[in-house]
Amino acid sequence: MPIPNLTIIGESINDSVPSTHKLFEAGDLEGLKALAISQDTGGAGYIDVNVGPRPADFLADMVRQVQGVTAKPISIDTPDPVMAEAGLKAYDAARAGGALPILNSIAQTRRQMFELVKIAPFMPILLASERVDANGVSQHCHTAAEVHATARELVAEAGKHGIPVNHCIIDPAISPIGADSDGRFQCLMGAINLIHADPALKGVHMSVGLSNFSVMLPPKRADGSPTKGPLESAFLTLAVPLGMDFVIGSVKRNYAILPDDHPAMLCVKDCLTLEGFDVIMRVQEYYS
Repeated sequence: MPIPNLTIIGESINDSVPSTHKLFEAGDLEGLKALAISQDTGGAGYIDVNVGPRPADFLADMVRQVQGVTAKPISIDTPDPVMAEAGLKAYDAARAGGALPILNSIAQTRRQMFELVKIAPFMPILLASERVDANGVSQHCHTAAEVHATARELVAEAGKHGIPVNHCIIDPAISPIGADSDGRFQCLMGAINLIHADPALKGVHMSVGLSNFSVMLPPKRADGSPTKGPLESAFLTLAVPLGMDFVIGSVKRNYAILPDDHPAMLCVKDCLTLEGFDVIMRVQEYYS
């Protein structure tokens, strides 16, 4: 059964996916539309559209083509303001039952993208894992408190442009658990807790690119059971009660709330208490 109150933004139409890149390069429009259909029928609430470094009119046409085969709303996925504008102009809200598109993603270094709300209303994904320091230089957030503070600032900036808190989606950034020797997972969970507990952010949404959590890991454990889906579900078991209600992910992973004694849950909980290379060793122990 799907996890209640969790919306999946289908990740497949993304130029960074090798098989999808081949479809883009081959001009295989039918193959790309088939990805949209399969994600729709598989339970995605939104269809992500990321065409990579291609012309703005290409993204606009892709938005129209995807909307031609699904009534699910679109997540326009580009850091380029010109491409984002083209995608928003192409989006047909009526086709999606009036649902707003998602615009992924706006960071402190890309605040000008908030101005695009004048073109069409949207729900922004706000990248809270990087901030601009006092010297105007972009820096990665290294602590949960920094992520939380960046999220507050971005939501406040969105409000100045008429975007309400309950239309904002905060992305606190998820990192590969199998390579986490510097406490990124602990930082993530700390930030989620702070965001969830902040009255100023009441009603805000949260999302991560969930497949990043298990990237680089083998698909199966030594006993033949899957590795990636259960680890991602273990993260969701911890994060959904704290307000994680969107993920950019796969409709094929069958995400579920896991019991406390599930091996993936035990692994993920241990990783929150370990430091340095011990985290990597614990993940290796899990899949081997």
